[in-house]
This record gives sequence, C-alpha cells and structure tokens, in this order.
Amino acid sequence: MYWQKRINRPNKDMEIENKILKIRKENPNYGYRRITAMLKRLGLKINKKKVQRLVQNLKLQVKSFSRKSRKYSSYKGQVGKVADNKIKRNFKVEKPYTQITTDTTEFNYFEKDKSGTYQIKKLYLNPYLDMYNSEILSYEISKQPTLEPILKALNKAIEITNKRKKNISLRSRLGIPNRSIHIKTRI
Repeated sequence: MYWQKRINRPNKDMEIENKILKIRKENPNYGYRRITAMLKRLGLKINKKKVQRLVQNLKLQVKSFSRKSRKYSSYKGQVGKVADNKIKRNFKVEKPYTQITTDTTEFNYFEKDKSGTYQIKKLYLNPYLDMYNSEILSYEISKQPTLEPILKALNKAIEITNKRKKNISLRSRLGIPNRSIHIKTRI
C-alpha cells in the first residue's frame, strides 16, 4: 500500500522542529508568528503556515493569551472623590425635594439598517428622581453616555426644585460622569 511507504520515511522537518523547541524553551509565551520571525532572523526561509502547523503538531500552542482570556475592561479603579453615603438605604424622606437621586441606565434595542439586517443599538436614560414620592423630576435619553444629557436633565431638575432652595441633597451612583466637576459646580 502507498501509505506504508510514508510510515518509515524520516522526518524532513526535524531540524526546524528542534529550532522551534529551542525558541519556545527560551520564550515560552511566543506564538507561531513570533517563532516565524525568530526563524527568519536565524536565516531560515519558511512560511508562517508551516510554522503554525509544526507548532500545533508539537502541541506548543500558547493558551494564556487567547481572546477569551483577555476580556476588555474599562474599569480604572476609584477615580476622584466619593461622597459619604448619607442615605444608607433609607429611601423614606419627610419633605419633597430634599433628596434627589440619579443614575444612568443603558438599554439595548434593535434598529434595521439599509441592508435589512438588525443591529443592536444602545440608549442611555438619565432620570432625576425625588425620593419623597418617587416622582421623576426630569430625564434625558441619549445615544451616547456623555455628560451633556446628564447636565440637561440636571438643569431641568434644578428649575423644578427652585421652590425649595436649602437642604437639597443630590445622590448618584459612582459613575465618572456623575462625579464630574460640571455637576458639582452646577449644584
């Protein structure tokens, strides 16, 4: 049979495999692309697909840097000054317009594009709520989580609460837009 002749044939890639093993031993996090570059620096003329196949056959694929292991996170730690928690989960208030809360909420929705396929889009709701009777004083809806709609809703809430000028407390979550200097100066 034809395949029996191939079994006893010597491995023609033995020299390249040994160089790959040596490179991998010195640099355990190198994938096939970097190994290909190192082999080319050593003077070998070799295709990256061949190096990839040899790395797979030698079971040397790097698993620690896969896309699944490196998820994106925009978290930057605690930025700015966080106000004291004066509410302490006590959401009952004696007088109107004394404690107002806000938070930005993200909603997903589907929008049909020109080709007829549906795309997932996002909307951001910025409400200002009076904790006395859970009345929404003002709100803004936007397509980006920017400071402008937060300030617009804040200005509307301030207009409504101008009747009572002292002891107004505004509480928000720890989001960076809600701790902006623009909001602090406006209040």
